[in-house]
Amino acid sequence: MSDRTTTAQEAKRMAGNGALSGAVIAVAGAGGPAGRATLLRLAEAGATVVGADNDPERLAEAVDAARYASGGATVTGEPVDLLDLGSTQEWATHIEKDFGRVDGLVHLVGGWRGSETFIKSSLDDWDFLELLLIRTVQHTSLAFYEGLQRSERGRYLLISAAGATKPTAGNASYAAAKAAAEAWTLALADAFRKAGGADGPRSAAAILVVKALVHEAMRAERPNAKFAGFTDVKDLAEAIAGVWDKPAAEVNGNRLWLTEKP
Repeated sequence: MSDRTTTAQEAKRMAGNGALSGAVIAVAGAGGPAGRATLLRLAEAGATVVGADNDPERLAEAVDAARYASGGATVTGEPVDLLDLGSTQEWATHIEKDFGRVDGLVHLVGGWRGSETFIKSSLDDWDFLELLLIRTVQHTSLAFYEGLQRSERGRYLLISAAGATKPTAGNASYAAAKAAAEAWTLALADAFRKAGGADGPRSAAAILVVKALVHEAMRAERPNAKFAGFTDVKDLAEAIAGVWDKPAAEVNGNRLWLTEKP
């Protein structure tokens, strides 16, 4: 876990004219532990952060916590049905209308279902994961593409799993869904590349790969667990913020590994 000893006020002062200062970043799946950490880290870096989640109560708590901990930064949130393309497009449109720009979409929508063996894999699990892990990526990328392309620092970031690269027998549906989401994101990256022409991409799509995520509540519930290879949500948030420190051409179409490659 990162040792983050600076106060929220100090972090805000340190943000200064950094890569995220003044940026407008949307976070899909903002209500979970990774979303909470990401909202806070982006706000500390000077960004205006707009979160979305399908659970209004959980989202409101995450937004209030980030706003308070960051010293009053602009952090907002609203329930959005990311399984509906029209609703997702409306979200992207009014972010630009309200804030004048959109510089990033962080896709944190997650979910997992598995089985004991390959032969026991349930196609009902696939139906569930296809919607949660693939359809939401399709909708957010299509809805935000033009806005991100208009930005001089646009980033689309997918959080994926190492299992997409090396699937296991009991995780067939999950690994396949994650692999499909990665392929879609890489196609988005190619669109950014082609739009940039000879000058190179001005915006970027990239994939941050973890084995699994861990947070304080999990550690408290299992104090003796080692969580080997897991990425703490605070470290994930740090890595997310760090993508804006790099040129678009350097990250576009790349997998950024936060765990050992399988």
